[in-house]
Amino acid sequence: MGDILITDDERDIRELISDILKDEGFSTRMAANADECMGAIAAEKPALMILDIWLKDSHMDGIDILSKVKKDHPEIPIVIISGHGNIEIAVAAIKQGAYDFIEKPFNIDQLLVVIKRAMETSRLRRENIALKRSDGPTAEMLGDSATFRIMKSQLDKVTKSNGRVMLTGGPGAGKEIAARYIHANSNRADAPFVVVSSASIDPDRMEEVLFGREGTERGLEKGLLEQANGGVIYFDEIADMPLGTQTKILRVLVDQKFSRVGGSDVIEVDLRVISSTNRDLNAEIEAGNFRQELYHRLNVVPIEVPTLEERRDDIPLLAEHFIAELNKSQGLPMRALSEDARAMLQTMIWPGNVRQLKNVIERVLILGDSSEPISAKELPNVEESAATEGRIVLSGALATLPLREARELFEREYLLTQINRFGGNISRTASFVGMERSALHRKLKSLGVVTTSKAGARIAQIEQD
Repeated sequence: MGDILITDDERDIRELISDILKDEGFSTRMAANADECMGAIAAEKPALMILDIWLKDSHMDGIDILSKVKKDHPEIPIVIISGHGNIEIAVAAIKQGAYDFIEKPFNIDQLLVVIKRAMETSRLRRENIALKRSDGPTAEMLGDSATFRIMKSQLDKVTKSNGRVMLTGGPGAGKEIAARYIHANSNRADAPFVVVSSASIDPDRMEEVLFGREGTERGLEKGLLEQANGGVIYFDEIADMPLGTQTKILRVLVDQKFSRVGGSDVIEVDLRVISSTNRDLNAEIEAGNFRQELYHRLNVVPIEVPTLEERRDDIPLLAEHFIAELNKSQGLPMRALSEDARAMLQTMIWPGNVRQLKNVIERVLILGDSSEPISAKELPNVEESAATEGRIVLSGALATLPLREARELFEREYLLTQINRFGGNISRTASFVGMERSALHRKLKSLGVVTTSKAGARIAQIEQD
């Protein structure tokens, strides 16, 4: 996107403007009518457009083209020129999104000033959008477990469509990263990605934040929906949205238009909608907390983001990624993971999922010895004194059982943990625990442990009677 598209039905005018802009170092293209203009935009988006309002022998006039381009490519600045200018036409052009309006015959210096300002404004807007994106999580997806590969395959299938996606999964599982991955690999990657944090917005201000407001002391304020026009709007934890706002969002999804709070103008938007939740929305619907119609509109393509416990194979890879990331962003020490730390990380309980894992790694890097690999005793819930003495911590419940029952309970929990750590792979589990595969199968049968398939991976669980 680096040239200026000049559309005017008068050949002398468009050639004059083109020659002047070329002398100033700009590259240009020219169009004589609406068809040539739209064809040029389809071939390659220009950096800026100069557009005449009155176009002879065209099925669209300049205002029609302006409206169409601003809907499909809101980032392109458009300068309107006209030999029949009046205040009504100028106001109409500005309301449709034109950067400025210039009457013919125009002063060349004035035109050049307007074009340079428009180009600079467009550049700053693009940089601002890029900075806003960099403030959030990256769109990098890391993992090699079966459950992760299945999820990523599903994400890849929806990137090129405009279908609405509902991401489900526990807190901290990476739902926003999955949403950003869809956006980054879609045909809207250069357009905004706007996050609506339903849980953090005051319910009394939700509609103003979403739809914008007119008539305030600060003038017109655009809402998040308008800011996301042409790109992706991501409703994070949609179940926290107030019922009244749900009704209005439903209408936006149906009509792709709305009015700002305090205003009457109808704003049309082109949005792709991605939502997420860690709750059972069907239960929320039954409880009267969520609109069933909205659920069906949003849940076109449901994708489950697996918990960390469902992808234990990926934990060492993720931990090493966070070590490198924190070294680069905060200057924390670049430490290796010892084998006992890897094993411990893979067997820990992670209610906070990937977010919790990153926090644990950051804490260890801040507090630990930067000259040594990360060891298991540095991780949470490990008693340093017991570990130093080569002992394990015995839970109160286990300590009250006879030896035979305690041993059976320990073996069951130990093998469940190891099998799930290795993604249900019995051969790898047998090798690690030091048993023949056939002996391990017999032991699992005696303990009532079975492996089943869930989300494309094998997991171990206690056999149900």
